Amino acid sequence: MRKLLYVLVVLILFSVSSRAAVGDTTIVYAHDTVHLSYYGNYDTSITFPNAGKTYRKIFMVFKLGKYYCGAPYDETKPGTCSGCTGWCADWDYTVQNYVMTPGGDTLELGRLITPYANGYEDGGRTPWTWTQRYVYDVTDYYNKLQGPATMRISYSGYSGGFTATISFIFIEGTPERNVLGVKRLWHGSPGYGGTTSIDSSFNTRINTAPTGTQDAMLKFNVTGHGSDANGCCEFASHFYQVVLNDTPGPNTTIWRSTCGSNELYPQSGTWIFQRGNWCPGALVYTNIHDLPSVTSGSTYKLSLQFEPYTVSSTSGVYTSEANVFYYGGFNNTLDASLEDVIAPNNHEQYYRENPACGQPVVRVRNSGSNAITSIQFQYGVVGQGTQTYTWTGSLSSLQKTDITLPDLIGSDTVSGLSSTQTFTATILQVNGSSDNDASNNTINSSFIPAPTWPSSIRIWLKTNGSTSGSYSETDWKIYDWSGNIAAQRTNNAARTQYVDTLNLHAGCYKLVVSDAGCDGINWWGYSDASLYPTNPGVGTFKVTTLNSLIARPLTGYSNGDFGCGFTQYFTIKWPAGVETVTANNNVNIEAYPNPVTDKVTININGVNNIDGTLQLIDAMGRVVLTEKCNRAVEVLNLSSFQNGMYNIIYLDKNDQKLQTRIVIAK
Repeated sequence: MRKLLYVLVVLILFSVSSRAAVGDTTIVYAHDTVHLSYYGNYDTSITFPNAGKTYRKIFMVFKLGKYYCGAPYDETKPGTCSGCTGWCADWDYTVQNYVMTPGGDTLELGRLITPYANGYEDGGRTPWTWTQRYVYDVTDYYNKLQGPATMRISYSGYSGGFTATISFIFIEGTPERNVLGVKRLWHGSPGYGGTTSIDSSFNTRINTAPTGTQDAMLKFNVTGHGSDANGCCEFASHFYQVVLNDTPGPNTTIWRSTCGSNELYPQSGTWIFQRGNWCPGALVYTNIHDLPSVTSGSTYKLSLQFEPYTVSSTSGVYTSEANVFYYGGFNNTLDASLEDVIAPNNHEQYYRENPACGQPVVRVRNSGSNAITSIQFQYGVVGQGTQTYTWTGSLSSLQKTDITLPDLIGSDTVSGLSSTQTFTATILQVNGSSDNDASNNTINSSFIPAPTWPSSIRIWLKTNGSTSGSYSETDWKIYDWSGNIAAQRTNNAARTQYVDTLNLHAGCYKLVVSDAGCDGINWWGYSDASLYPTNPGVGTFKVTTLNSLIARPLTGYSNGDFGCGFTQYFTIKWPAGVETVTANNNVNIEAYPNPVTDKVTININGVNNIDGTLQLIDAMGRVVLTEKCNRAVEVLNLSSFQNGMYNIIYLDKNDQKLQTRIVIAK
């Protein structure tokens, strides 16, 4: 199926589209819910926009889903599958996505590995209605994404159950750099460790850079599969080097050590195990190598050299795709681009970081040629006001970084709501002035606010038998919005029950449960003697109120199958804003401006014979400032205090008080 649709809305499919102005985004659909039933290629015709326009960004969105693999299929009986081979939607298979042009080019645009997606065994994370979006920046392939072409999904699975949908988002504008050419160098799945050296599959290529080339990069997708006597190539770490003009570069390890922190979890298989540059249910990261001596018209030699390795048994393989890209100069000298919102965001690729409260996190890329040393942001929850913040640091050309912004005004107001909210962020200035491209300066995200908890809670932790050194692998910490530890339970004994009672002050908190073994406290593999010769048993974790044993819902806990850990944000509501000294409604206290950057003016209205103190109370309930007050109008200098929410209290000699709240946001 093919369809070209010119979009007339701003928010489309994925948060990247929210950065485009109305009418300048085009979506092209390729595969439409294709059933991946067995090993092979799934091709479809597609028509990309014709040449003539320039695009700031092009994204490929691959949506993975499930279908009933034969009939009947009983999800309460794991592995049952009538009419298909093997287990249905329950294995880690390689999926490669290619564009094939009429001119004969075949280029891999992106790669992912399917998850162990048995919805019964993984605690219900992947029911039949489950979908997961994988987003690839394919802007550099623009010269090959024009006019008619063929899109291919290459599926390595020996059973069915997965669906695939592919679409492309073209956002008009000026790209970082113009791509002058792209060339496929090596591809395939050569064996590693056998009698024939793998280096012969990556032998020297001699190429000449196009006229005008100012920079060149090698982009290399490589994943290890199969297993020899040493677990290679799926479960063993090895390295390669890029050899440019006979000079080897640094070692690049073919390894992914973060599978236990997978955003898609739990899964029904060995999702927590580290692997050869991939994790089940995750997209494959592309290794990018700069080729500094490749410039306009230069002829160069390029090859890959792998770590020496031999094995007597059957060897594994490294599935590889390598392309070289040639770039012209930068189109902008000063350009900061808002690439994504990590939190708050409902998108499944940031499942572990949400639902968040307190401090937003945005991803920024330097899309210009000049280094960036400061960025001024304006941000907020729509309908709750905005605030500004200036980040300082060092961000070199083409680099990206995640920036944590100060506490979000209004996050406590919307906390606990089940309705979807909108976060927005805009870059106002870069290095103290406007940058060259305003089209990539604004981004939005949709989110469900973090839950509201009572101030008094109990945390129950029962550790299992897994230890790290002399202590249990599992611990927990609670951080306040300033990053301070408000409570913790660490250095715990194995197979022990702990119950902690906490009384927390108002504010946003982050509960972090960590497991040093990255296998949670209740993983199905414990009962498999080949994986765990000594079964560590099952641990538990829950949070309750003081008068109840019913556990509060925890995002990401998944009955203890959480890999390296999980994070739960929660908000404790501030008390009512005003407590009056008399019943007279004309008695109140005001603070302005709010938010406060340095000085705040306090007005006390309706009180005769003012004689007391003003106190500044931080989020932990600590008195951080006390000033004598005997006038109706006082000015406090708060320039030395950190960003955050505070209470201001006027307390008279009879301990009666007026109270209001402020936010310090510099």
